[in-house]
This record gives sequence, C-alpha cells and structure tokens, in this order.
Amino acid sequence: MMDLKEVEESLKEELQKAESLSQLQQVKAKYLGKNGLITQAIDHIKNLPPEERREYGRRVNQLKEKAEELLREREEDIKKSELQKRLSEEWFDLSVPLEPATGTLHPLSLTLRRIKGIFLSMGFAVIEGPEVELEAYNFDMLNIPKDHPARDMQDTFYVNKEGYLLRTHTSPVQIRTMLSHKPPIYIVAPGKVYRRDDDPTHSPMFHQVEGLAVDKDLSFGHMKYTIETFLRSFFETDVPVRFRASYFPFTEPSAEVDIGCVICQGEGCRVCKQTGWLEVMGCGMVHPVVLENCGIDAEVYQGFAFGMGVERLAMLYFGIDNIKLFFENDIRFLKQFR
Repeated sequence: MMDLKEVEESLKEELQKAESLSQLQQVKAKYLGKNGLITQAIDHIKNLPPEERREYGRRVNQLKEKAEELLREREEDIKKSELQKRLSEEWFDLSVPLEPATGTLHPLSLTLRRIKGIFLSMGFAVIEGPEVELEAYNFDMLNIPKDHPARDMQDTFYVNKEGYLLRTHTSPVQIRTMLSHKPPIYIVAPGKVYRRDDDPTHSPMFHQVEGLAVDKDLSFGHMKYTIETFLRSFFETDVPVRFRASYFPFTEPSAEVDIGCVICQGEGCRVCKQTGWLEVMGCGMVHPVVLENCGIDAEVYQGFAFGMGVERLAMLYFGIDNIKLFFENDIRFLKQFR
C-alpha cells in the first residue's frame, strides 16, 4: 500500500515550490488528476481485504480533502502575490497631470479649409446656403431644361411635391447671391450636396465647392488664370493644367479641367488610366440666360463659374484610393491627418 503520510508531505513540499498558477495546476494533476497519486490510492481501496478497507479508505478520503484545501489556499496565495506584483508594476500616480490627447480635423475639413483659404487670398468671399433647396433655384434658373436627365427621380432626392429637393450642387447659392447682390460678385460656395449614387467611387452625399465671378469685361482668360492659380497653389507645384471643351446648361462656352497626374507625374498609371491626366473640375462662362434670370444685364456684365468635388481633391492631395474611407470614421485612418 502507498504511504499516505509520505504523499501528504510530498504534496506540501511541492505546493510551497509552486510560484504560478500553471505550476500549481501541474501539482494538482500529479496528485488529484486522472492518474494522480491520491487518485491511485482511492482506486486501490477495492483491492484491499475487507478488514483493512474501511480504515484505509477513511485515511485516503481525509488526505484527498486535505489536498483540495491546501491547493485552494495555495491558489489564493499565488493570486494575491500576482495581483500585488501587477499593481506594483502598473502603479500610476493619479496626482500627476495628464497631457490631454489632441484631436485633429477630418481630412475633408482640412481640404475645405485649404480650398477656402486659397480663394479668400484671391479676393473671393465664402458664401453658404440651404441644403434643402427650391427646384427653381437648383434647376430652372440655371437654364436646366425640364426634360434634363439630372431632374429624374433616380438622380435627385425630392423632398416633397411642392418643389423642394436636396440640392444636387451648390449652384443655387450662386443664384441666391446674384438675386440679392449687385455685381461685382466674387464668391465660392462650399457645402454638402446629394445625388442618388452609391458605389465604390461615389457617395449619395458628398462635398462641392463652386465659384462665381460676375463683373464687367470678364473673359475666359480671367477664368483660366483663376483656376490655374488655384490648382497650382492647392497642389503646391507647377502642375500642368488643360481645358477641354464640354457642355453645361448654365455656362457657354464650357470646359472640363484636367491636371497632370500628381501620382505618376504624367507618365501614366492606374489612377489616371495611363493617360497622364486627371479630371478635377468643370467650368465655363456664365450663360447670359442665367444672368438675366437673376436680374443682371448680360450686355453689361459677364461671369464665369467653376465647380469641384472636395473628396476628389482630397483623395489626390492625400493619396487616398477609396472614397468610403472618408465616411467610415475609422480612428486609425483619421488620426493620420494633422
């Protein structure tokens, strides 16, 4: 038969040596596990003569209860010791003043601030307007025909049947300004706009900045100089700029504006589709009908207008390839911008 007193002394000795919960678990397995020493002693009871079985069984059960008690006590001691060690290592002086975490502006806010700052330095005023707009200001007074595709339900968010909608561009701010102010007018209109788009390259809500200048003797050359100056200031380089003939109902003549690809420096890449050019905005001379709709004599005054997507410029400036990163609020993405 197993010497139970010797087993108990051996258990106490090994418990004192155990300094971690993992070591304690090994001791527990050695004595109370499936093949542990005390477990073997319990299994041996059935093999004893009847006259020895009762006394030996009593002693084995006492040893088992004693072992469980010693294991519990040692586990509590080890846990207390580990807690004290952790508290000592992680001690923090609450009286020490904390340096507050600094926040940062969203990359779109940074881009908007940059755009507005450049135009303010050029003498333009920043004007804002309502996002829920009248159809008359959003379409009619801009010389957009009743059957123009932009008016379709699949392109525009209509609020009700009373002629209200979520503006599809910030051009209504130009209309409101021309109705309430006499020329000369030099403004930029930043803000949110809404269209029924939702794919990897578009969002149903995005940001635009549109510009308007109305004065005597303005020409396409004035517009060209203004846009080139802005783009080269924005990208901080003498970026190539080209104008391609286009069509917009509210300007005539109209043009699309391209810049030399800022990713590959015009050599051709995936972003510019190997052309070396990137489209960044539309522009044109304000259509005389639009001026007359706002009570401005088109024989005396001329105007030019332009519009750009803020997300587009931000993606090019910061080197971002997915527009949805702007709207996911991932702190790991946002904290990169200072």
